[in-house]
Amino acid sequence: MPSSALSPAAWLRGSRRPTWLTDPKVLRTEVLAGLVVALALIPEAISFSVIAGVDPAIGLFASFTMAVTIAVVGGRPAMISAATGAVALVIAPLNREHGFGYLVAAVVLAGVVQIALGALGVAKLMRFVPRSVMVGFVNSLAILIFMAQVPEMTDVPWPVYPLIAAGLALMVFFPRVTSVVPAPLVSIVILTVITVAAGIAVPTVGDKGDLPSALPVPGLPDVPFTLDTLTTVAPYALAMALVGLMESLMTAKLVDEITDTHSSKTRESVGQGVANIVTGLLGGMGGCAMIGQTMINVRVSGARTRLSTFLAGAFLMVLCIVCGPVVSDIPMAALVAVMVMVSVATFDWHSVAPKTLRRMPAGEITVMVVTVACVVATHNLAIGVVVGSVTAMVIFARRVAHLAEVTAVTAADGTTVVYRVTGELFFASSNDLVGRFDYATDADRVVIDLSAAHIWDASSVAALDAIESKYAQRGKSVEITGLNEPSARIHETLSGELAGNG
Repeated sequence: MPSSALSPAAWLRGSRRPTWLTDPKVLRTEVLAGLVVALALIPEAISFSVIAGVDPAIGLFASFTMAVTIAVVGGRPAMISAATGAVALVIAPLNREHGFGYLVAAVVLAGVVQIALGALGVAKLMRFVPRSVMVGFVNSLAILIFMAQVPEMTDVPWPVYPLIAAGLALMVFFPRVTSVVPAPLVSIVILTVITVAAGIAVPTVGDKGDLPSALPVPGLPDVPFTLDTLTTVAPYALAMALVGLMESLMTAKLVDEITDTHSSKTRESVGQGVANIVTGLLGGMGGCAMIGQTMINVRVSGARTRLSTFLAGAFLMVLCIVCGPVVSDIPMAALVAVMVMVSVATFDWHSVAPKTLRRMPAGEITVMVVTVACVVATHNLAIGVVVGSVTAMVIFARRVAHLAEVTAVTAADGTTVVYRVTGELFFASSNDLVGRFDYATDADRVVIDLSAAHIWDASSVAALDAIESKYAQRGKSVEITGLNEPSARIHETLSGELAGNG
């Protein structure tokens, strides 16, 4: 019996006894995976806090609450959600211009929007986002993450630069030794030991703010609850909701493919909203799924259940509260190196390789470039995806519009002319259809053969009505033949009912 057909009692029995309770090997795998991910989350959560312009504690709180909450309410087991660069980039201008209270309000509102979008089935719309837009989304995210590191590399003491170079070298070469411990964590530990032992004076995490020494306390956003506040926060909340859902659903789809399992994208969308509301009410900066940490959890560590996600968040907070003073001594150069490496790894280098560009259709390249340009210009990933998708639709419509062909054959006795229409008839292709007929010199009987065509919309029916009207004005009859069932249905419903057919 498929899972969707399980009785409530059977479903509850299955949910009460997860595999990690019955299999010690699975439990060990999930626990170790959660610990590794927690260690890998610390540097990135702090770095994303810097991007958003908030204290490191805010990003760490967000990673803790997002992971713990999504482990319970999410739709994709073993996927990691936490504070992310994509969300940090969206909300950074709001925090910079209006303050932290408005940022928290945006996170809560974004969660509400995500729940609404999930309930409306927005997850199904992901199939309409073209691959070229996805590639542009990933590439622009990588560019923005790198650009966000530039201020940390300007007007700083000279030891910062060799530290960054050393951090990058460690992350490149250490995985060749072992992949058990995340290379970013190794890089941060080694660079921290060097700077502390040698007394090198460089900017540290502690210079950015205090780390948490206790669990977050719930509370409402410190903003006036007015219409002005809503209009200020709403655009950022909508952008955050869209970006978070896109990144989360893309990551969930990737995990589905790796694990050869299916997950509920609708539940994941709603779960992301619930997690962001909880995060906002606990003073976090919000977040979404993390592709990098999810790959560490699923592909490297072999985790498959919600336990690893829950423990990643729980271990993260334990490490911060217990080891806070040590974390404060981490040099910012180490985090810059991590984020530069993240941006390099995120960028799809294959998409810009000369060999790929030579083979890729010009329209696909245009869509990718437009997406990247819009994101980089606006620093808003959602705007770039929307503009890129619209561009892809326009290019597709123009391409398909030229596929509608009309050929005419006159009968031997000269009394009948048959026009054979081939292709897809919709608003773009049907606009030129009216001009493809010779109304003045055609025979008195005209047959329009649509057996090789398909009518998609009212514009096509209106075009056919206009053709019949023009022939009728000259005393000639028109017969439309060969309609398939869907085309015949829409033609019968709308023909003669549309205005402006003359």
